[in-house]
Amino acid sequence: MQATISETDLIINPDGSVYHLNLRPEDIADTIITVGDPDRVGVVSKYFDKIEKQVSKREFVTHTGYLGNTRLSVISSGIGTDNVEILMNELDALVNIDLATRTPKSAHKRLNIIRIGTSGSLQKSIPVDSYVVSKRGIGFDALGHFYPTSTSDFSEAIQTQMNLDFLSYTSFGSQKLYDLLFDDKNPLYFEGNTVTCPGFYAPQGRILRYTPKQENLLQKFNQFSFQGNVLTNLEMETAGYYLFGEVLGHEVLSMSAIVASRMSHQFSKNPEKHTESLIQQVLEKITKQ
Repeated sequence: MQATISETDLIINPDGSVYHLNLRPEDIADTIITVGDPDRVGVVSKYFDKIEKQVSKREFVTHTGYLGNTRLSVISSGIGTDNVEILMNELDALVNIDLATRTPKSAHKRLNIIRIGTSGSLQKSIPVDSYVVSKRGIGFDALGHFYPTSTSDFSEAIQTQMNLDFLSYTSFGSQKLYDLLFDDKNPLYFEGNTVTCPGFYAPQGRILRYTPKQENLLQKFNQFSFQGNVLTNLEMETAGYYLFGEVLGHEVLSMSAIVASRMSHQFSKNPEKHTESLIQQVLEKITKQ
């Protein structure tokens, strides 16, 4: 018999919803689009034919409904892997833990989770207003030290080549979702090795009114190469999503609209339009399955 999960390990609200998301099992679809910005939830759900559930708590905004015959949820995470950790654990609890008895279910359920976000490219060959579909997420944050993660030769090569005093963690996205959503006929689609940073400024090589501890970080990102792989882009969530895809057993894929070329110092003239175009492409592909 499986052990009961304590009230302090899994907090359940009086209405039977999970603590942060404020959602009950029936409130989410099997296919979930995640975005960082809570305002972007409506940009996705405006394409739905029907919205049956809307919930908002802190940075976590959820809309669940239908596009044609496909039931979908779109949920915002806010910024960073700390929020992703909450989101992914509570989504998993909704489908794989009996909340009434606080025990894991005997049959495991896999969710399809697609992150749509924005990012900056690390290679001049990946221009502004292109798209990166991440094969690999490399976490520069500390989250991987608390979960069973893989460091791999890739992580060790990053530490050595970039002369870092810490070891990143590496996780992979869903091949199933990659095959569905990567458009190999579109020259604006690029396969990615995505660096997930624990901040927007110094951890991504931005310098304002300080001298960063890691000098020439952007150039180090750009120049890294291991077994034919380069680092393609920077953002703040992908490695966390991929970590939990592997740890909890879900299909997870991160897709980024490139709104900045860090090496060319260019920024998109219309990042909102570019990101919405990616949203439209994803919705079209997942509803044609």
